[in-house]
Amino acid sequence: MRYYWIALIVIIIDQFTKWIVVKNMELRESIPVIENFFYITSHRNTGAAWGILAGKMIFFYIITTIVIIAVVYYMQKFAKESKLMGWSLAFILGGAIGNFIDRLFRKEVVDFLDIYIGNYDYPIFNVADSALVAGVILVLIATFLDEKKKGSIKA
Repeated sequence: MRYYWIALIVIIIDQFTKWIVVKNMELRESIPVIENFFYITSHRNTGAAWGILAGKMIFFYIITTIVIIAVVYYMQKFAKESKLMGWSLAFILGGAIGNFIDRLFRKEVVDFLDIYIGNYDYPIFNVADSALVAGVILVLIATFLDEKKKGSIKA
């Protein structure tokens, strides 16, 4: 049950930060946090990462619903055995629902975290995206550790 609370916290932080951006910034407005590296930039995305599949909302509704069902199933199955897997899936669940809320109610996802690495402007993202990436990385680590514990991976 605690993992659903973690997912809820991710959703609340995600939606609150997006609300702040929508209410206080003009679209495309950018506020430097660390000059030439990190900005808060008001952006909207009708697609997925890097804007792929822009405008395919029905597709995203279907895929996200499937992902949410699968994550809840795996949380019920594996979170009791592995805290790391529970946290991982909670981050994925929170991130998926956070962006799903945007797609349902705004018909676009609010992005605002803007990172520059040298001359490269990394695609603008949000808290839900960060939770999804962290969750996937943690799932990979949890899976690796579990396989190592079972002896199928030699260190």
